[in-house]
Amino acid sequence: MQSHTPRLGIALGSGAARGWAHIGILRALEEAGIVPDVIAGTSIGALVGAAYASGRLEPLENWVTQIDWWEIIRYMDLQSGGVEGERLMQAFRERVEEALIETLPKPFGAVATDLRTGREVWFQTGSLLEAVRASIALPGLFSPVRYQDRWLVDGGLVDPLPISLCRAMGAEQVIAVNLNGDIVGRHFNLRTMRRVLPNPLLARLSAGWQAMLGNHQPAAPVPEEEPPGLFDVMAGAINIMQDRITRTRMAGDPPDVVLIPRLAHLGLMDFDHAAEAIAAGIDCVQRNLPMLRDALNLPVANE
Repeated sequence: MQSHTPRLGIALGSGAARGWAHIGILRALEEAGIVPDVIAGTSIGALVGAAYASGRLEPLENWVTQIDWWEIIRYMDLQSGGVEGERLMQAFRERVEEALIETLPKPFGAVATDLRTGREVWFQTGSLLEAVRASIALPGLFSPVRYQDRWLVDGGLVDPLPISLCRAMGAEQVIAVNLNGDIVGRHFNLRTMRRVLPNPLLARLSAGWQAMLGNHQPAAPVPEEEPPGLFDVMAGAINIMQDRITRTRMAGDPPDVVLIPRLAHLGLMDFDHAAEAIAAGIDCVQRNLPMLRDALNLPVANE
């Protein structure tokens, strides 16, 4: 009698720019012969997961590894009170074509949050790009998305690591990629340099955005006794919130494997450091391959 191979799912967590590590994770898993059957993503995990489920991970990787800070600013398409995100989604659309989620080569799901009720919203059918746009709508970074008479924001507010969605989509084993497990308590210690944006560009930003983005060119180190800036406080608060929510949810619905890439040196807005994040994802898989094979009851690959 033929043995049953459990259906493998991967839950790609939120974490803004650190989410480029998902690309390295997925690539390294496939190189090791570990190929997920089901993909669930929250926020940046939904964006990368959508590309992977569409068979378009390579074009996404080629794009993000060439992005510089100026290009990130151009994508921001600033409007009063927020960022519309249309330029970013247009760039994403050029790499990952619009499709119905139910027609993708691999089952895919994304998580967003209903701003009025606080409930999570699962996208398992319908527009792929609409699902991604809703899932990445982090308050203060992207404007909310109107969907079926609801305003939706980033799924990381309620489910930063979508293990439950992965299982609901039929996964019998789940690999969870937690981008925040290496961050809390280390961000302020590791990031001691400020960066500066040119004045003409700052003139385009609202006062809140100037404070939030801060500086982006190397300058003098920040004295140890200086209090953290607004963006550091916001980033730290988001890290703490998502880490605590993730821990609570994993206690009730534990995955079979948790992968935690070493990403404490990267900030939420370091989208121009994709190569570093991808390398951290690859390293994470390579370090944990024996544990992965053991936990998933997979045969050891021939050397």
